[in-house]
Amino acid sequence: MKRRRNSFFLAILVLSTVACTETKREGLILPILGERDVDYKMVDGKEVADTIYHVVPEFSYINQDSLRIESTDLKDKVWVVDFFFTHCPTICPPMTSQMKRLHDATLDLSEKVQYLSFSIDPRRDTPSRLREYMGMYEIKTSNWYFMTGDEEETHLLAKEFFNGAERDEDADGGFGHTDYFALVDTKGHVRGIYRGTDVDQVDSLQNDLRKLLEHEYNFTGSK
Repeated sequence: MKRRRNSFFLAILVLSTVACTETKREGLILPILGERDVDYKMVDGKEVADTIYHVVPEFSYINQDSLRIESTDLKDKVWVVDFFFTHCPTICPPMTSQMKRLHDATLDLSEKVQYLSFSIDPRRDTPSRLREYMGMYEIKTSNWYFMTGDEEETHLLAKEFFNGAERDEDADGGFGHTDYFALVDTKGHVRGIYRGTDVDQVDSLQNDLRKLLEHEYNFTGSK
């Protein structure tokens, strides 16, 4: 059992290290996280370097209302993302509570912000179960989707958001995962990672979200 748990937490450490590989591009208020590459091309007879930044891949999921949601449907919004499962007995309840607190504190930004919670346990987390879970937390909103889809693809997708998720029979609830919230801009760049169980870090996420919208999208809420 210890070997399996150590393997998972080693993966988390690797993900955290990648997430800390960041760059600050001119004009950006927050860094772009992740590894980057350089593409060289000829422009007017001169070799020009173009930096290629990490971008989360396109995805397609079913939400709590059994509607198919494509990532391209959300391309004009900034995202706040986490990975969870409704039967989780450990970190998910405080994560959801903190996400709800953040959501409620940013209602004035709802025009530009989309909250996304991906289930890593789709076998049990059907749309009806997701609606039941939302009811438990009194979540009533149009800009927060609870998503369910292919388990393996979701676990791989989590890594693209610098999260970790895997099936683990020795873990409480049958899955091991990180408690990170990811802040993602409209181009699919991850701009920040925050501990979703830490009140101070979630407050920092709200501050960064507001700064991102104001300085890069010229949008301010009513607060």
